[in-house]
Amino acid sequence: MTIHNKKVIQLVSEDFEDLELWYPVLRLREEGAVVIIAGEKANTTYIGKYGVPIVSDISFLDANPDDYDAILVPGGWSPDKLRRYEEIVEMIQKMNGQKKPIGQICHAGWVLISAKILEGKRVTSTPGIKDDMINAGAEWVNEAVVVDGNIVSSRRPPDLPDYMREFIKVLSN
Repeated sequence: MTIHNKKVIQLVSEDFEDLELWYPVLRLREEGAVVIIAGEKANTTYIGKYGVPIVSDISFLDANPDDYDAILVPGGWSPDKLRRYEEIVEMIQKMNGQKKPIGQICHAGWVLISAKILEGKRVTSTPGIKDDMINAGAEWVNEAVVVDGNIVSSRRPPDLPDYMREFIKVLSN
């Protein structure tokens, strides 16, 4: 399996869950992927829930989903902010329509709910948004990682190794 030269957009806003953003970025870079950090503003420092910073490469307002092979949505409180941008919702919808890998962990399911792409999908998330996922038409299961087509979902930081293993498999296809 190889993901060399695959280009992944990692969304970010304030209060992301530090491990749920950084672990995927580092794992994908270890495997040879190009990971672009996209916040509302380019070249801006965003701070995670536990104080770990990350600097955005680009603005997601200017990002073209056609330029990327996959997208990652971090957990924490960031998803509640990200889903308020129509550009994010449209990007998720377009990438889903193109069957590009979409990774979501913990509260990131909120973004997929707002994009209305979970109907009939088997997913997981933090149990805290289980009802939201079910109300969006998904079949929610309490597992470390769930792959349903191009959507790879996971619960929380202890599940990160399983999440990234499966996301890398989907991205390598």
